Amino acid sequence: MSARDPGPPSAGPAALPALDYRTAFEQAPIGLMLSRERLVTDANALALAIFGADRAQLVGRSFEQLYPSTGEFERTGERIAVQLDARGWYADDRVMKRLGGAQAGELFWCHVSGRALDPVRPHAAGIWAFEDLSSHRRLRVELTPREREIAALLIDGLTSKLIGRRLAISPRTVDVYRARLMRKTGAATTPELVHKLLTR
Repeated sequence: MSARDPGPPSAGPAALPALDYRTAFEQAPIGLMLSRERLVTDANALALAIFGADRAQLVGRSFEQLYPSTGEFERTGERIAVQLDARGWYADDRVMKRLGGAQAGELFWCHVSGRALDPVRPHAAGIWAFEDLSSHRRLRVELTPREREIAALLIDGLTSKLIGRRLAISPRTVDVYRARLMRKTGAATTPELVHKLLTR
């Protein structure tokens, strides 16, 4: 090879995907879905992976199929409508259901946060983020729909009075369900119950 011959060209850096809004949505490090009237209008790759679904199973379909029961879907929708803040934001931890794949039907803890684009019409259009909490929070015992809702709010540190207000039930009813949860988990106190609910 002569001094004038530079040899074969070196391979340059690999081409990167375009940095645009679609790429940001698809490659986001959290599951994202868009909604209209509680129907999924789009979902990114991580959201599909979290729920074990392909696009055809989610897009154009109701969020109801991602809940353990129809009642939980309906009650969550009611809470979202009531509890949006002034900017239309909402967040909670809840039990959701995997749709397909090897874990189809599995119930798991999920942190959900989102924003209604029009707070006056909470379900008209929204952007929702999903974080799978199952790596550090397992469902250790079988719970009823109401027990799952109360367990989530106990983990958030709410009192019986606040839970009752959130779920439109009496504080006494909350206490009854709390006692059931304690029996099921073998907890002697509320802090121990929360610890058991959070322990993998």
